[in-house]
Amino acid sequence: MGQVNDPNAPSAQETDLGDPLAAFAALRTEEGRALLDEVRDVEPAQELAAATRLRRTYPAPLVSAALAQARLRRRAAAKFGAEDAARMFFTPNGVEQSTRASVAAHRAESFKALGVRSLADLCCGIGGDAIALARAGISVLAVDRDPLTCAAARANAEALGLADLIEVREADVTEVDTAAYDAVFVDPARRGGRGRIFDPEAYSPPLSWAVGAALRAPLAALKIAPGIPHEAIPAEAGAEWISDGGDVKEAVLWFGTDTPASHRATLLPGGASLWTSLAAMLPDPEVRPVGRYLYEPDGAVIRAHLVAEVAARVEGGLIDETIAYVTSDALHATPYATAYEITDQLPFNVKKLKALLRERGVGILTVKKRGSAVEPEELRRKVKPQGKNAATVFLTRVAGAPTMLIGHPAAPRA
Repeated sequence: MGQVNDPNAPSAQETDLGDPLAAFAALRTEEGRALLDEVRDVEPAQELAAATRLRRTYPAPLVSAALAQARLRRRAAAKFGAEDAARMFFTPNGVEQSTRASVAAHRAESFKALGVRSLADLCCGIGGDAIALARAGISVLAVDRDPLTCAAARANAEALGLADLIEVREADVTEVDTAAYDAVFVDPARRGGRGRIFDPEAYSPPLSWAVGAALRAPLAALKIAPGIPHEAIPAEAGAEWISDGGDVKEAVLWFGTDTPASHRATLLPGGASLWTSLAAMLPDPEVRPVGRYLYEPDGAVIRAHLVAEVAARVEGGLIDETIAYVTSDALHATPYATAYEITDQLPFNVKKLKALLRERGVGILTVKKRGSAVEPEELRRKVKPQGKNAATVFLTRVAGAPTMLIGHPAAPRA
């Protein structure tokens, strides 16, 4: 692909823009960049009018490509931030599958802390992880077999001023020699033509190949789906589940560190990290009656099977042996769970709940559920909350019985 503003590169008028690679290259010419600047603030409802106007000046296929790229950049802003997304280049799959910038930065800092100075990023996609690694000062070989994806990764390295640290190579990752690198990172494709892939051996490349590549490297990390069965995690790996803003984003298997056979829950943006070796994991907490406080563990804590560790920290137990809600009579500050003060416990009954909310003037209702088939929006429609007060309703099970717990976020202790 020609360099930006290459005077010898063909113009958009001279290029067959029906080819995706050619259309992408045209967006990086002086003409293409000017067009991207023009469509940057075009809202979806304005696209038709904008396309009609711009086609008087630019080739129609280039206008379509620019408008599509502008849409992708708007979508990508949630992952990469508005400033970076406005300069980067994306493919639809790249936006969907790339790592959120905050998570990539956390992983890059973890590699840096482990002394990594060079890394092979296998299945690099549009370069989200490579960007974070390079910003951490790590030299990256970024490998992907898709030509358009590689073109986007190169464009992003250049756009963000990181081309000196990121080498993009179009190749089959299973044929790349990584012996010269301090570490390997593998992010197998977990989506196919029919959507998300749940079988790790159906990843591309399969998890078994990725594990083999990791074991051959001095240090390695494999990005996997957070719902991976724990029995599929190799004994040599330390597993880390990462949430950002309360949403679980991914899991990572670490190889070659001093914490094999362990589970970790990392909560971003704060960076709190709860860790234990598998040998030291606590048994499931006992089930006990609902106390004054209910703790809702972060999703990463639940995925990592570290609810018992949180329960021990808050002097609590479970409300049901199958439900990851912890109850306690004491209020403890913890980053690993959100505390609620419980005011009422009722058997599941919509009419009783509606009457109680009306009596207390509750118009701002937060509905959470765990172990209930009732959808929060369905309950909202039925109870029709009205008033100025706020409350949180938990639809759950207590000792096996469908139950409603009513409360509110607990005020922090002095």
